[in-house]
Amino acid sequence: MAHTFRRCSLALIFITMWLLIKAKIDECKRGDVTVKPSRVILLGSTVNISCSLKPRQGCSPYSRRNKLILYKFDRRINFHHGHSLNAEVTGLPLGTTLFVCKLACINSDEIQICGAEILVGVAPEQPQNLSCIQKGEQGTVACTWERGQDTHLYTEYTLQLSGPKNLTWQKQCKDYCDYLDFGINLTPKSPESNFTAKVTAVNSLGSSSSFPSTFTFLDIVRPLPPWDIRIKFQKASSVSRCTLYWRDEGLVLLNRLRYRPSNSRHWNMVNVTEARGRHDLLDLKPFTEYEFQISSKLHLYKGSWSDWSETLRAQTPEEEPTGMLDVWYMKQHIDYSRQQISLFWKNLSVSEARGKILHYQVTLQELTGGKVMTQNITGHTSWTTVISRTGNWAVAVSAANSKGSSLPTRINIMNLCEAGLLAPHQVSANSESMDSILVTWQPPRKDLSAVQEYVVEWRQLHPGGDTQIPLNWLRSPPYNVSALISENIKPYTCYEIRVYALSEDQGGCSSILGNSKHKAPLSGPHINAITEEKGSILISWNSIPVQEQMGCLLHYRIYWKERDSNSQPQLCEIPYRVSQNSHPINGLQPRVTYVLWMTALTAAGESSQGNEREFCLQGKANWMAFVAPSICIAIIMVGIFSTHYFQQKRRHSCPWTGS
Repeated sequence: MAHTFRRCSLALIFITMWLLIKAKIDECKRGDVTVKPSRVILLGSTVNISCSLKPRQGCSPYSRRNKLILYKFDRRINFHHGHSLNAEVTGLPLGTTLFVCKLACINSDEIQICGAEILVGVAPEQPQNLSCIQKGEQGTVACTWERGQDTHLYTEYTLQLSGPKNLTWQKQCKDYCDYLDFGINLTPKSPESNFTAKVTAVNSLGSSSSFPSTFTFLDIVRPLPPWDIRIKFQKASSVSRCTLYWRDEGLVLLNRLRYRPSNSRHWNMVNVTEARGRHDLLDLKPFTEYEFQISSKLHLYKGSWSDWSETLRAQTPEEEPTGMLDVWYMKQHIDYSRQQISLFWKNLSVSEARGKILHYQVTLQELTGGKVMTQNITGHTSWTTVISRTGNWAVAVSAANSKGSSLPTRINIMNLCEAGLLAPHQVSANSESMDSILVTWQPPRKDLSAVQEYVVEWRQLHPGGDTQIPLNWLRSPPYNVSALISENIKPYTCYEIRVYALSEDQGGCSSILGNSKHKAPLSGPHINAITEEKGSILISWNSIPVQEQMGCLLHYRIYWKERDSNSQPQLCEIPYRVSQNSHPINGLQPRVTYVLWMTALTAAGESSQGNEREFCLQGKANWMAFVAPSICIAIIMVGIFSTHYFQQKRRHSCPWTGS
């Protein structure tokens, strides 16, 4: 690409100069411009430029009225009154410089007389790194070299090749040339015969020749890349044994093979001698797409390797799965005699599955009688059934591909939170990043030696207790008291996190709520009903939509004040519980209309208020409520004495009324 660009540039320069001379110099009818010593000079040389008028071509017969001006491109560099002008010019740059001589007459435009191009360049440097190659046994000899610096002049290159019996071949190219193909083929009839190549560069300022390069047939012939590559897997043996086949040119002695999984950047390399187009590979992984390439060479020490062949991509066959499934479960009571068991398991890794998993086999067994109660095949990674609350139960789960099944994972179904002495304590959940939470805990205070492992379980908190929400878990050895959970963790989402300590036949658990990132909720709870109950009221509300909670809720706040009152609202703060959707308020005066609303709080702040509802207590005043105020009223009275506190609350007390 660079060579073509340079040739085009040089051609463009010559065309441009020709047009300039044609248009502006007008064939020098009025005079001449001469350049000494030459119009082609070495960089740094000095030239003398002379401009003279032909007879009767001046402004008048009097020479003093003829003003000759010499221009370098469009810049005036010299002038003289008379019939001729002489100028000495130095410091010309590499390339072509145009000089134009003009005649200036009184009261008329300047008239072009003549012009000259001066080419400044350098003699060619000695060509370096001459090398020749013949691609394939039937190819032709071609040579390349490094020209050195640009001469900025027309330069011709001559490539000469001498062989046995005084045979000589010669080729020429011009200007920006660094490659020539002789168009001849060297044959292996005399593989040790010597050939000598030399390239000579010539321009008007000098010449230079490369050092000769001597070689034999074996030195310069580069085989063609192998072709028709294919692979065969032995059906009667494991996938770790297969044979790679290919075709080569007849004189090839050496091959090198490289192969890798398609998703890897590292190649495995194998060198083989006299393979004759086949080689056995012994260490391929099952059910994995591989890339294969092959290169060839004619001689152990001489010559060069061929280019790599085209890539063959092939997937190895499946094998029976290895490894065992990671299985977890949940229990849920249905009634006094039945319970629901939900099993979950994680996919095997690619290296463990060793093929496409077609289904999973689940076996449920009652241990007391030793009878298999249920066998089920499913394509999902979960399974739910209903069993009796009595008896000892166990399950086994295995994964199957087209070659067989993995070893089953067996677990005994037990009450995971039954043993209070095994419950971890001081469980905490702290944000580590936008998509991870660090869970820490302390070991059980008793029965510490019985702990065989911890299981950390988490799922997105849903007020309705939806069992369809995905369950996530990880296992931790008994000496660990922390775990970083990141699978399916999203910011501004609350997760219910449980830590289980498991022994051989029982378990204990503790739970906590946690989020990776939080901010104030987007909205407050929606009050849907207010009812009167013996001098107090019961407020009921709808939970804030999960997508608007923006993290784990810590508290609800109920605000109320008399309608049309400018006083600060009173409030009651309630710890958040997942299942709670109502709360009583005591001490309201009868036959007084109140306005009530609610907000919710996360660790980041308080939401805007929810809808407003009005209510008027119809019964008699509960005077005891004023004498012995409830705990909620006590909280309010403490708040009245904190001006700053209510200034903060005022910003959350919106004057609008909702339904």
